[in-house]
Amino acid sequence: MLFSLSGNLAHASTKFTPWSLEQRSPFNVKVQQAKTQIYHPLKHAKQAWKICTLVPHLKDAYWIGIDYGLVQHARALNITLELFEAGSYYEKDKQLSQLSYCMNGDYDAILLGTVDPKLLASFHQPLTKPVIALVNRIDNHKVTTRIGVNWYQMGWFAGNFIKQDVNQAKAQQVSVALLTGPEKQGGSDWVEEGIMAALQPASVPNSKNNKITISSIRHADNNRNLYRDQLYHLLKDQTPDYILGSAVAIEAAVGELAIKQARHDSKLSSHSKQEPLPASKIKLVSSYLSPAVLRGLFRGRVAFSSDDSVVLQGKLAIDVVVRELEGAKPFGDIGPAIQGLEGNVLKKHKLENSLAPAEFYPRYRVASEKKL
Repeated sequence: MLFSLSGNLAHASTKFTPWSLEQRSPFNVKVQQAKTQIYHPLKHAKQAWKICTLVPHLKDAYWIGIDYGLVQHARALNITLELFEAGSYYEKDKQLSQLSYCMNGDYDAILLGTVDPKLLASFHQPLTKPVIALVNRIDNHKVTTRIGVNWYQMGWFAGNFIKQDVNQAKAQQVSVALLTGPEKQGGSDWVEEGIMAALQPASVPNSKNNKITISSIRHADNNRNLYRDQLYHLLKDQTPDYILGSAVAIEAAVGELAIKQARHDSKLSSHSKQEPLPASKIKLVSSYLSPAVLRGLFRGRVAFSSDDSVVLQGKLAIDVVVRELEGAKPFGDIGPAIQGLEGNVLKKHKLENSLAPAEFYPRYRVASEKKL
């Protein structure tokens, strides 16, 4: 089902239907107010602009979805796009070098998906070209537009699902293990703060009303093998009621729990009765969507995922940078509304802006076909 659905997404990029977005304020702060707006994307650019885009990596479905949106709308507007990846959230020096290359090159503007919110404090060149924040916040007064969602709210959505689920089950005490991504890189710090806020009074020590305990907080780069190691040690030490993590962590958790279940089942015999494997009762919650998380939702292996429409974010970034190059004022914080997805996702949610098609491979360059 997933692959036939994804295969049809490629045709959605040619449409110029309005986009439903949120304009958030104040700019670049954790707690914001949002107003819904209908945004009409450009149908063409006034000239063949050349855009440099920097991203932390293209190792997971999140940034691949961003790349797909960038590529589709750059083609639609007939502009040139060149993309460079640092390779990891821990490659700050490499991204600084890439930023220098773009600032000195023949580009008109830079879309910066930063590995560190304070990256520009370590960039010792003047910002001679417009810089727009892509997905991740940039703490610099010269950056006044950011395309993305509020990562505090992404965490809050995931945490609130757990809180509501616990209340509905009338559970007396549950534990939650967090595997939210690289420590204090990208948006992981705000994701964790949003989770804690949603789970209140979980973060209040010794609270008599505290039904939810954070039993472990673990960090790793978004690499499935690293998360397998984290999960192995986590499940060796404890059996939490919920695991809440990045999509990569939850993908790894689905596999680890399946392996444990298979080993448990292999020990069963027709002459003995064993209790169900405790790990089979763990509910998995993802802070963002990926194809594997979507499969998990369909199959009942993942309980919930936040979705921030990464393909639409990529398209919007191209549209906004072109508008600003052509004289528009800064857009502030703007991006899609966050959606909460559960198992009946297809009945309630359209996915054409959520994931890249299954057959899409990362693209690093789109060339303008002709002078405009």
